[in-house]
Amino acid sequence: MFTFQNPEWINKFNFPYQRFEDIPQHIFDDINYCLGQRISNKPLVTILISAWNEEINILRSVASLSRQDTSLPYEIIVVNNNSKDKTQQTIDKLNIRSFFEEMQGCGPARQTGQENALGKYILLADADSFYPPKWIDEMIKELSKPNVVVVYGRYAFISEKGFPRWQLVILETLKNIIVEIRHAKRPFLNTYGLSMGYVKELGLKVGFIKSRFWGDDGALTYDLMKYGEVRQVKSKKATIWTYPRTLQRDGTFLQAFTKRIVKDIRRFGDFFHSNMKSHAPRN
Repeated sequence: MFTFQNPEWINKFNFPYQRFEDIPQHIFDDINYCLGQRISNKPLVTILISAWNEEINILRSVASLSRQDTSLPYEIIVVNNNSKDKTQQTIDKLNIRSFFEEMQGCGPARQTGQENALGKYILLADADSFYPPKWIDEMIKELSKPNVVVVYGRYAFISEKGFPRWQLVILETLKNIIVEIRHAKRPFLNTYGLSMGYVKELGLKVGFIKSRFWGDDGALTYDLMKYGEVRQVKSKKATIWTYPRTLQRDGTFLQAFTKRIVKDIRRFGDFFHSNMKSHAPRN
């Protein structure tokens, strides 16, 4: 794991622009060229992203997904979840499929996306995350095994001011320990839409919660568990990188760290029961 710095491959996608108007045309041209080499109209895999007010972040995310090192045919669908900024303008300049969902919430947006997906498998991705070149291959390698219906990968936080990598590594290490404990009885608590995959046919059977509910990804997994297994993809090649926005909302790193440790200690006993009393947000 990267203890003191972010991985170098992120730099080529971490564009410095602040607004849609700042993005030069050649950036779109470069991304679309890569998409043209990889995107298929007969995909095996659909990468599905829900985007709300992500006019710059969605550019970064799609740019990383346009460089996937895979022989598997795939498509990218972005669902504009009633954004108020210029997310749609950014999407319109990228050679990807897009849809609009007025009902606020990842659940409604992802339901719209999966209903229009062409792939046999759906990989959920986030608008504010970066995806390594082997992400698709590592996720599908596990998802395509017999009796596997859901997979989820690991994630790491991008270092920003006040959140140095060495501190984030401590949090990520403890998080991964908790993930291992939860997986035995409550794997649905580990499945987050920034890096998870499932069989579309089964996803359509159970559907996403169509309301503004934080935890639609875990709820989907819970309903899918009756059809087969949930597997964790531990390969570092599948580890995705995301901004620490959920941490920053809690204040300093110490405040964010303390909140998560206290929360997991309080509900530790629940990890050994398989029922779904609640679905926790991302750590």
